[in-house]
Amino acid sequence: MKKYAELFLAFAKIGVTTFGGGLAMLPILQRELVDKRHWTTEEQLVDYYAIGQCTPGIIAVNTATFVGYNRAGILGGIVATLGMIFPSFVLITALSAFLATFSGMEAVKHAFNGIRACVVALILMSVIKLGKKSIADSKCLIIFLVVLALSLFSPVSPAILVILAGVTGLLLRPDLKAGQVPEKNQDSPSADSSKEEK
Repeated sequence: MKKYAELFLAFAKIGVTTFGGGLAMLPILQRELVDKRHWTTEEQLVDYYAIGQCTPGIIAVNTATFVGYNRAGILGGIVATLGMIFPSFVLITALSAFLATFSGMEAVKHAFNGIRACVVALILMSVIKLGKKSIADSKCLIIFLVVLALSLFSPVSPAILVILAGVTGLLLRPDLKAGQVPEKNQDSPSADSSKEEK
Protein backbone atom coordinates (compact mmCIF):
# COMPACT_ATOMS: atom_id res chain seq x y z
CA MET A 1 0.00 0.00 0.00
CA LYS A 2 2.90 2.35 0.70
CA LYS A 3 4.08 2.15 -2.91
CA TYR A 4 0.60 2.97 -4.23
CA ALA A 5 0.23 5.85 -1.77
CA GLU A 6 3.59 7.26 -2.92
CA LEU A 7 2.50 7.02 -6.55
CA PHE A 8 -0.83 8.73 -5.90
CA LEU A 9 0.65 11.54 -3.80
CA ALA A 10 3.56 12.15 -6.18
CA PHE A 11 1.32 12.52 -9.22
CA ALA A 12 -1.28 14.47 -7.27
CA LYS A 13 1.48 16.94 -6.39
CA ILE A 14 2.47 17.17 -10.04
CA GLY A 15 -1.15 17.60 -11.11
CA VAL A 16 -1.91 20.37 -8.61
CA THR A 17 1.28 22.40 -9.09
CA THR A 18 1.65 22.25 -12.87
CA PHE A 19 -0.07 24.64 -15.24
CA GLY A 20 -0.21 24.50 -19.02
CA GLY A 21 -0.79 20.77 -19.33
CA GLY A 22 0.83 18.45 -21.87
CA LEU A 23 4.34 19.49 -22.89
CA ALA A 24 4.39 22.28 -20.31
CA MET A 25 4.43 19.59 -17.60
CA LEU A 26 7.74 18.13 -18.77
CA PRO A 27 10.00 20.25 -16.50
CA ILE A 28 8.18 19.29 -13.29
CA LEU A 29 7.86 15.67 -14.39
CA GLN A 30 11.60 15.61 -14.97
CA ARG A 31 12.32 17.16 -11.57
CA GLU A 32 9.91 14.96 -9.60
CA LEU A 33 10.37 11.63 -11.38
CA VAL A 34 13.98 11.74 -12.63
CA ASP A 35 15.94 14.08 -10.35
CA LYS A 36 14.09 13.69 -7.06
CA ARG A 37 12.64 10.17 -6.95
CA HIS A 38 14.75 8.39 -9.60
CA TRP A 39 11.71 6.45 -10.79
CA THR A 40 12.77 6.78 -14.41
CA THR A 41 15.54 8.20 -16.58
CA GLU A 42 15.36 11.23 -18.87
CA GLU A 43 15.49 8.95 -21.91
CA GLN A 44 12.62 6.82 -20.61
CA LEU A 45 10.59 9.93 -19.80
CA VAL A 46 11.01 11.19 -23.37
CA ASP A 47 9.96 7.73 -24.62
CA TYR A 48 6.82 7.90 -22.44
CA TYR A 49 6.05 11.31 -23.92
CA ALA A 50 6.53 9.97 -27.45
CA ILE A 51 4.20 7.03 -26.76
CA GLY A 52 1.75 9.41 -25.09
CA GLN A 53 1.63 11.41 -28.33
CA CYS A 54 0.75 8.26 -30.27
CA THR A 55 -2.04 7.10 -27.96
CA PRO A 56 -5.45 8.67 -27.24
CA GLY A 57 -5.74 10.95 -24.23
CA ILE A 58 -3.78 13.72 -22.55
CA ILE A 59 0.00 13.36 -22.79
CA ALA A 60 0.69 14.01 -19.10
CA VAL A 61 -1.99 11.55 -17.98
CA ASN A 62 -0.67 8.90 -20.37
CA THR A 63 2.84 9.48 -19.01
CA ALA A 64 1.57 9.01 -15.45
CA THR A 65 -0.03 5.73 -16.51
CA PHE A 66 3.21 4.47 -18.08
CA VAL A 67 5.35 5.41 -15.07
CA GLY A 68 2.84 3.94 -12.61
CA TYR A 69 2.67 0.70 -14.59
CA ASN A 70 6.45 0.51 -14.75
CA ARG A 71 6.66 0.99 -10.97
CA ALA A 72 3.80 -1.22 -9.74
CA GLY A 73 2.03 -2.99 -12.58
CA ILE A 74 -1.55 -2.41 -13.74
CA LEU A 75 -2.79 -1.19 -10.34
CA GLY A 76 0.17 1.19 -10.16
CA GLY A 77 -0.79 2.64 -13.54
CA ILE A 78 -4.38 3.16 -12.38
CA VAL A 79 -3.30 4.78 -9.09
CA ALA A 80 -0.81 7.12 -10.80
CA THR A 81 -3.44 8.15 -13.36
CA LEU A 82 -6.01 8.88 -10.63
CA GLY A 83 -3.40 10.89 -8.73
CA MET A 84 -2.67 13.00 -11.80
CA ILE A 85 -6.29 13.83 -12.64
CA PHE A 86 -7.76 14.13 -9.12
CA PRO A 87 -6.54 17.69 -8.32
CA SER A 88 -7.65 18.98 -11.72
CA PHE A 89 -11.06 17.36 -11.35
CA VAL A 90 -11.60 18.99 -7.94
CA LEU A 91 -10.32 22.43 -8.99
CA ILE A 92 -12.21 22.54 -12.29
CA THR A 93 -15.42 21.45 -10.59
CA ALA A 94 -15.02 24.24 -8.03
CA LEU A 95 -14.02 26.91 -10.56
CA SER A 96 -16.69 26.09 -13.13
CA ALA A 97 -19.35 27.52 -10.82
CA PHE A 98 -17.58 30.89 -10.75
CA LEU A 99 -15.88 31.13 -14.16
CA ALA A 100 -19.02 31.96 -16.13
CA THR A 101 -19.76 34.81 -13.73
CA PHE A 102 -16.29 36.41 -13.76
CA SER A 103 -15.01 35.54 -17.26
CA GLY A 104 -16.24 38.85 -18.69
CA MET A 105 -14.29 41.01 -16.22
CA GLU A 106 -11.35 42.96 -17.67
CA ALA A 107 -9.03 41.83 -14.86
CA VAL A 108 -9.81 38.18 -15.60
CA LYS A 109 -9.21 38.69 -19.34
CA HIS A 110 -5.80 40.28 -18.65
CA ALA A 111 -4.93 37.46 -16.27
CA PHE A 112 -5.71 34.86 -18.96
CA ASN A 113 -3.54 36.77 -21.45
CA GLY A 114 -0.62 36.53 -19.04
CA ILE A 115 -1.28 32.83 -18.40
CA ARG A 116 -1.34 32.07 -22.14
CA ALA A 117 2.04 33.78 -22.62
CA CYS A 118 3.46 31.80 -19.69
CA VAL A 119 2.19 28.52 -21.13
CA VAL A 120 3.88 29.25 -24.47
CA ALA A 121 7.19 29.83 -22.64
CA LEU A 122 6.80 26.57 -20.71
CA ILE A 123 6.05 24.64 -23.89
CA LEU A 124 9.08 26.19 -25.63
CA MET A 125 11.32 25.13 -22.74
CA SER A 126 9.88 21.61 -22.95
CA VAL A 127 10.51 21.47 -26.69
CA ILE A 128 14.16 22.42 -26.15
CA LYS A 129 14.55 19.72 -23.48
CA LEU A 130 12.88 17.13 -25.71
CA GLY A 131 15.04 18.12 -28.66
CA LYS A 132 18.28 17.58 -26.74
CA LYS A 133 17.25 14.03 -25.86
CA SER A 134 15.34 13.06 -29.01
CA ILE A 135 17.48 14.34 -31.89
CA ALA A 136 20.27 11.81 -31.43
CA ASP A 137 21.90 12.00 -34.88
CA SER A 138 21.62 13.48 -38.37
CA LYS A 139 18.87 11.03 -39.36
CA CYS A 140 16.71 12.13 -36.45
CA LEU A 141 17.39 15.75 -37.38
CA ILE A 142 16.19 15.12 -40.94
CA ILE A 143 12.98 13.49 -39.64
CA PHE A 144 12.45 16.45 -37.30
CA LEU A 145 12.88 19.03 -40.08
CA VAL A 146 10.63 17.18 -42.52
CA VAL A 147 7.85 16.72 -39.94
CA LEU A 148 8.19 20.36 -38.87
CA ALA A 149 7.85 21.54 -42.47
CA LEU A 150 4.85 19.28 -43.12
CA SER A 151 3.11 20.37 -39.92
CA LEU A 152 3.64 24.06 -40.76
CA PHE A 153 2.91 24.10 -44.47
CA SER A 154 0.58 21.15 -45.16
CA PRO A 155 -2.79 19.94 -43.86
CA VAL A 156 -1.43 16.48 -42.98
CA SER A 157 -2.90 15.14 -39.75
CA PRO A 158 -0.52 15.00 -36.73
CA ALA A 159 -1.51 11.34 -36.28
CA ILE A 160 -0.29 10.57 -39.81
CA LEU A 161 2.96 12.46 -39.15
CA VAL A 162 3.62 10.44 -35.99
CA ILE A 163 3.04 7.16 -37.84
CA LEU A 164 5.21 8.19 -40.80
CA ALA A 165 8.00 9.35 -38.49
CA GLY A 166 7.93 6.03 -36.63
CA VAL A 167 8.06 4.00 -39.84
CA THR A 168 10.86 6.20 -41.19
CA GLY A 169 12.83 5.70 -37.98
CA LEU A 170 12.54 1.93 -38.37
CA LEU A 171 13.61 2.05 -42.01
CA LEU A 172 16.61 4.32 -41.31
CA ARG A 173 17.92 2.20 -38.41
CA PRO A 174 17.76 -1.42 -39.66
CA ASP A 175 21.05 -2.04 -37.82
CA LEU A 176 19.30 -1.90 -34.44
CA LYS A 177 18.10 -5.24 -33.15
CA ALA A 178 15.23 -5.60 -30.73
CA GLY A 179 16.21 -4.27 -27.32
CA GLN A 180 19.47 -2.74 -28.54
CA VAL A 181 20.15 0.82 -27.40
CA PRO A 182 21.74 3.44 -29.70
CA GLU A 183 25.31 4.36 -28.79
CA LYS A 184 24.36 7.83 -27.54
CA ASN A 185 22.00 6.41 -24.94
CA GLN A 186 24.45 3.87 -23.58
CA ASP A 187 25.76 6.53 -21.20
CA SER A 188 22.33 7.10 -19.66
CA PRO A 189 21.82 6.89 -15.87
CA SER A 190 20.28 3.43 -16.20
CA ALA A 191 23.27 2.19 -18.16
CA ASP A 192 25.68 3.65 -15.62
CA SER A 193 23.83 2.02 -12.75
CA SER A 194 23.91 -1.35 -14.49
CA LYS A 195 27.67 -1.03 -15.00
CA GLU A 196 28.16 -0.24 -11.34
CA GLU A 197 26.12 -3.29 -10.33
CA LYS A 198 28.35 -5.48 -12.49
